[in-house]
Amino acid sequence: MSAADPLAPEGTVVVVGASVGGLRAAESLRAGGFAGRLVLVGEETHPPYDRPPLSKQVLAGTWPPERVTIADPQKLRDLALDLRLGHRAGAFDAEARRVDLDDGSSISADAVVLATGASPRQLGGTEGNEGVLVLRTLDDSLALRSRVLEQGPGCRVVVIGAGFIGSEVASTCLDLGCAVTVLEGFDVPLLRALGPVIGAACGSLHTEAGVDLRTGVGVSAVLGPAEATGSPGPVGAAGRVELADGTSVAADVVVVGIGVAPATDWLAGSGLVLDNGVVCDEGLFAADGVVAIGDLASFPFHGLPTRIEHWQMASDMGRAAGHSLLAGRVAAVPFEPVPYFWSDLYKVKLQMLGHPDPEDEVVVVDGSLESHRFVALYGRAAQLTGALGIGRPRQLMSYRPLLAAGSSFEAALAREVG
Repeated sequence: MSAADPLAPEGTVVVVGASVGGLRAAESLRAGGFAGRLVLVGEETHPPYDRPPLSKQVLAGTWPPERVTIADPQKLRDLALDLRLGHRAGAFDAEARRVDLDDGSSISADAVVLATGASPRQLGGTEGNEGVLVLRTLDDSLALRSRVLEQGPGCRVVVIGAGFIGSEVASTCLDLGCAVTVLEGFDVPLLRALGPVIGAACGSLHTEAGVDLRTGVGVSAVLGPAEATGSPGPVGAAGRVELADGTSVAADVVVVGIGVAPATDWLAGSGLVLDNGVVCDEGLFAADGVVAIGDLASFPFHGLPTRIEHWQMASDMGRAAGHSLLAGRVAAVPFEPVPYFWSDLYKVKLQMLGHPDPEDEVVVVDGSLESHRFVALYGRAAQLTGALGIGRPRQLMSYRPLLAAGSSFEAALAREVG
C-alpha cells in the first residue's frame, strides 16, 4: 500500500507533539476508525494541556495548574495511546516515516503527524539571568508567577514585546499588584497582528490601566544585578533594561515576548520542505503519509503560504489532519478555515475572525475605538479579510458566514451589524 493511500485501520501512527493539536489529531483518528498503534510523543512531562490560560488564569493564580489539562488519565486510556512524554524528537526521515527520539530509540510508522509547534525567541545576552523569563509552557507560567510573588507587592515587571503574550502578561501582572512597564519596538502594540489603527486602540488599554507603555524604542541590553550595580541608573532584582534612546528601566522581573520561531531544527535533513515552518499542501500533507499542524505548519491560505499561531487553529488543524490521513492524500479535503482567536486584556475580551494583513483597510462599523466596545472590518483588494470585536461577541460572530463565503469588503460594510 502506498503512503499516499488512505490510512489502513491497523498499523502505526506517530504524533510528535503532545499539544492540543496533537491530541485533536489522535482523537480524530480514533473517531474515524483507526484501531492500530497510536504513539504520542511529547517533550514535556505533562499530559496535553491548554496554553491560553497560562498568561491569564494560571499566572494570576485563579486556576490551579491541573485545571488546564485537556486529557485526563481516563481520556488517554480511552484513546489507547502509547505515551512517550518527557522525550524530545531529535530527527526525522520523511521517506521512511521514522522518528528518532532523544533516548536513542526510533519509531517507524505508516503515518506521522508533526505538531511540535514553535519555540519562544530568546533575547541575546540574558543567559544566566534568573530574572529574565519567557512564557510558553506550563512550567514557564508557574516559574513567572513564583518569581513575581517572591518579589512581593510593587514588583517591577518589564515586558519586552507588546504582542499578545506580552500584553496578556502585562495585564495579569498589573492585577497582581506589579508596577508594569511594556517596551515595544514598533510605534504601536500588536502592529503585525492588528495593524496601526487597532494596535493604537490596544495601546490605550495599556496606558489607561496604568501601565508604562513605551513604543518605538529598542532594547540595547539587559544588565544583570551584578553588571548594573555601580553603573548609573536604577537597579532591580533582575537588574536593569537599557534602551536605545539612552534611558533605562529597573526590573525585578523581565518577561521576553518577542515572538516565536517554528520548531523545525529537528527536521533538518528530513526530506521535507522547510520555509517558515513545514510546507504543506491543501490537505496539510508535507509528504506522503506525513501531515503538519499548528504553529509548525505553513499551508495554502487564500493562495499564499501561511503560518497562523493561534490555539483554535492548532485544534482545527489537528482534527483536519486526522481526516486527511484517513482519506489519503488524493482524496483529502482541502483545509479552508475561518481563523479565530481571542485575548483578554484589562477586563475586556478581544476577538478576531479571519487573517488580515496589517496594511489592510480598517473600518469601524459598530461602536467606537474610544469606548473599547466596537466591531471593525478589514479589507484588501476589495475582499473582506477579517473582523475584530471588543466587547461585541454576538455582533462579531455574525460576520463569520461572510468570511467563509469569501464576501466582498463592500458587501460586508453594507451589511447591518448584528
